[in-house]
Amino acid sequence: MAPNIRNIAIIAHVDHGKTTLVDGMLKQSGIFHENEVVTERVMDSNPLERERGITILAKNTAVIYKNTKINIVDTPGHADFGGEVERALSMVDGVLLIVDAFEGPMPQTKFVLKKALELNLQPVVVVNKIDRADARAHEVIDEVFDLFLELGANEEQLDFPIVYTSARAGLAKREIEDDTMDLEPLFEVIISHVAPPQVEEGPFQMLVANLDHDSYLGKYAIGKINRGTIKAGDPVALIRHDGTVERQKISKTFVFQGLKKLEVASAAAGEIVALAGIDDVNIGETLADVEQPDSLPVITVDEPTLTMTFSVNNSPFAGQEGTYVTSRKLRERLYKELDSNVSLRVEDTDSTDAWQVSGRGELHLSILIENMRREGYELQVSKPEVIYKRVNNQLLEPIEHLMIDIPEDAMGPVMENLGRRKAEMVNMISSGTGSVRLEFKIPARGLIGFRSELLTQTRGNGIMNHLFDGYRPYKGDISTRYQGSLIAWEDGEATAYGLLAVEDRGILFVVPGTKVYEGMVVGVGNREQDIEINVCKKKHLTNMRSSTADETVKLKEPRLHTLEEAIEFINDDELVEVTPKSIRIRKKYLKKNERVRAAKEANNLRQD
Repeated sequence: MAPNIRNIAIIAHVDHGKTTLVDGMLKQSGIFHENEVVTERVMDSNPLERERGITILAKNTAVIYKNTKINIVDTPGHADFGGEVERALSMVDGVLLIVDAFEGPMPQTKFVLKKALELNLQPVVVVNKIDRADARAHEVIDEVFDLFLELGANEEQLDFPIVYTSARAGLAKREIEDDTMDLEPLFEVIISHVAPPQVEEGPFQMLVANLDHDSYLGKYAIGKINRGTIKAGDPVALIRHDGTVERQKISKTFVFQGLKKLEVASAAAGEIVALAGIDDVNIGETLADVEQPDSLPVITVDEPTLTMTFSVNNSPFAGQEGTYVTSRKLRERLYKELDSNVSLRVEDTDSTDAWQVSGRGELHLSILIENMRREGYELQVSKPEVIYKRVNNQLLEPIEHLMIDIPEDAMGPVMENLGRRKAEMVNMISSGTGSVRLEFKIPARGLIGFRSELLTQTRGNGIMNHLFDGYRPYKGDISTRYQGSLIAWEDGEATAYGLLAVEDRGILFVVPGTKVYEGMVVGVGNREQDIEINVCKKKHLTNMRSSTADETVKLKEPRLHTLEEAIEFINDDELVEVTPKSIRIRKKYLKKNERVRAAKEANNLRQD
C-alpha cells in the first residue's frame, strides 16, 4: 500500500454540488494564499462549463490533510459525459457519492454509483445542501440505501459512512445535530474509510486514463501508477490498443497540488501523475517498463446511442465567417477529438465531405459542435438519429429512463405529448407542494426535441433528467413535429415590410436586416406543409404620402435558436449550418425542384 495517499472521485447527479464541495475542500486545505482571489466553481475551467454551470471534463486536483495527500477527481454529473466518469474511476480507490438533501437519488446518481460498485470502490455517502429549507436528509439516506441494494452492493459497500454537508457554507457533520463549522469531519472520514491505493510489486506500469495539453510541453499522459516508480528521463514502453509496443521517453514528471501541476524528481506506485514527453499517446493505452512491457485492461465505456452526420458547409454563405472550412481540416479535427473523447465514434462515409459522428446524447454532440465553432470551424450537421441494433432478426432501439418534475397543472399536456412519443409511465410521486415527479420508459428518439416543448408546456418550470436504460424492441413510428417550415424563396436581406407581410403564416426566426438565401428556413409555419415565403420584399415607392408612412413597423417577437434548439427542431430533410458567428437552419436541397425530386424518390423507396 501507499499509506499516505488517498485517491477519490467525486460523483453525483448534475447540480448536486460536486464542484462547489471541491471548492470548499481546496480553500480549507490551505492550498490558496490568504490574499488570493478564487472564483466560484474553480474546477470548471472550460468556458463552456462556466457558461452552462455544468462539469463537462473530469479534472484532477489534490489537497494535503494531516500529512496525507488526497488526490481528488471531479467528474461530470450529466449522463452524456459518462465516458469521463468511467475513465476517472479507473484512477481511484474510493468515491464520494454526493446526493441532494431534497432531491435524493436521481437517474445519474444510479448510473455513477453502479459504475463505482462494479469496480469494487469504497463509497462515502455525502448528503449535501442540508441548509435547504425543504431538506429531508434522513429520508434521502433510506432512498440511497435502497439504491445500493437495488444495484447489488456487497456487505462492505452497504456499510457506508455518511457525512452531512453544506458545500456552499463549507461545513460537514457526522450527525445532523452537530455544530461543526468546517469540512474537517469530511476529511477525517476520507482518511479513515477510503483505503490507501493497493500497489503491485514490480517495475513501472500505468494505464493512461486522461490527457492534458499545454503549448509549452505538449501532451500529458495522466493516470495512477499501478506499480514501480517513474522519473524524468526514464525510457518507457507505450503499449497500443492493438498490442504493438513503442519505445518512448519521459521528459518531465508532475503530480497534482491544488490547481497546479507540481514537477517532481520521481513518483511511486499509488500516486496520480501527469507525464510529459509522449506526444502520440491515447486514453486506454499502457505505459510500462521497457524490459517488462505488460499491458493493463483497457477502460471500457458504454456504446454511443445517437448519431449525426457532420459535413462541409456548402451553403451560399460558406467560407464567409469561419477560418477552417475544408473537408481536410474538418476531418482532422473530428479524428483528433477521439484522442480525448473516449465515448465518441467517428466514421468516414461514402462522401469525402461527410462523416458519421456518434455519441452518448444530444448534449454530448452539441458540446463538440459548439467547441468547433468557437475554434473557427464551419460545418453542417443533420438531425440526430438513434443507433438501432438487430438481434435474432428483431429490431431493437435504445430506451431511456426519463424523470420529470413539473407543476401539477401541466400534467395533462405533458403526458399527452409523451404518449405521442411512445413513453410508458412507470411511477408518479406527488410532492404535496403543487409539483409532481413522473417517471417514464421512453425510446431515445422520442426525447429528441422534447426538452424545449417541456419548457413551453410548463412555462419554464419543468425539469427533466434521463438515463440510458437498455435496448428494447422497436416501438413503432414517432412523429414529433407537426408544423412545416417557412422557407426563403430568394437570396437577399430580410426587410421589416417583407416580414410583416408573412408573420401571420407562423413564427419567424429572423429579424429585419438578416441575410438569407434561397432554401434557408426562416420560420415555422401554422400548417404541416412547408411554405415558401418572400421575406426580402420591399415596399414600392409612390408619389402618394400617407399619414402613417413614417410610423415604426411593430413585428412579433422572433424565435432565435440556440445550437441545441436548432438541432432538436430540424426535420429529416433539413440541416443546421454552424459557423463561428451564426446558426442557420436550411433545407438539404436549396432549390424547390430539387426538393420535389428528392421527396418523390424518398416516397418511392418507402413504397418499395
